[in-house]
Amino acid sequence: MNKNTFTFIGFDNDYDESNIVVFGSPFDGTTSFRPGTRFAPNTMRNESYGLETYSPYLDLDLDDYKIFDGGDIEFPFGNVSKVLDKIEDFTKEILADSKIPLMIGGEHLVTLPAVKAVYNKYNDLYLLHFDAHTDLREHYMNEKLSHATVVKRIWDFLGDNRIYQYGIRSGEKQEFDWAREHTILTKFNYDGLESVVEDLKDKPIYVTIDLDILDPSFFSGTGTLEPGGISFNDMMNIIDAIKELNIVGADIVELSPHYDSSGASTAVACKVLRELALAICYKKG
Repeated sequence: MNKNTFTFIGFDNDYDESNIVVFGSPFDGTTSFRPGTRFAPNTMRNESYGLETYSPYLDLDLDDYKIFDGGDIEFPFGNVSKVLDKIEDFTKEILADSKIPLMIGGEHLVTLPAVKAVYNKYNDLYLLHFDAHTDLREHYMNEKLSHATVVKRIWDFLGDNRIYQYGIRSGEKQEFDWAREHTILTKFNYDGLESVVEDLKDKPIYVTIDLDILDPSFFSGTGTLEPGGISFNDMMNIIDAIKELNIVGADIVELSPHYDSSGASTAVACKVLRELALAICYKKG
């Protein structure tokens, strides 16, 4: 792969020497309320230069690791299945070269093909899902492929008790009822995460962070605002906890930068991405 000409800060190493490959999936074709997440990856690249490469939270520096930014996947307009296929194929290419995919969405449906690709390599995979929404609908407006159904579609192949959900505060009653039997769902916060990390330390883990887990008073630049979320410092505590895991794939999704003209939400997203990348580096080196 050729390096993107415009990279996220600290992600400017060559592909062959890098352990982590960052890429954008600028797709919001099933967004049900306010679209705009397709603009997140490049907006984040631009705004990332307001950050330092050093994290005082984890005491780690991006300059000490090899991370490659492959740019954005080019998608056809109006064909959801082809979009998902392109994400899955791109992720498989990264995995085939023994590297870790780290995706910038895009809406949350982009997580489905990335997890499929990782599951193809690690069939004992577990999913950690941080979000305001359950995303467990069987269909939305008669469509089975939607950002509102993404975790249910992942359950279709992962199965029971392999999906841990945190921060959930919105969804249909049927979704919460269904989750009691099939996923491990924690409402409103991330209580119990540290013990789960201890239990899953030796398992391959995919981490998906829907940024609307954050309270909109901290993060207003998203398509479906849901009051009552966690704080930015809570998010840093989450990332500090999961750095102990064997993370074999990850993503952050659902920044819609133009809904926050101050740029604060994009700055938050950039910092979450930096910390998540460094959390992966903590175990992988």
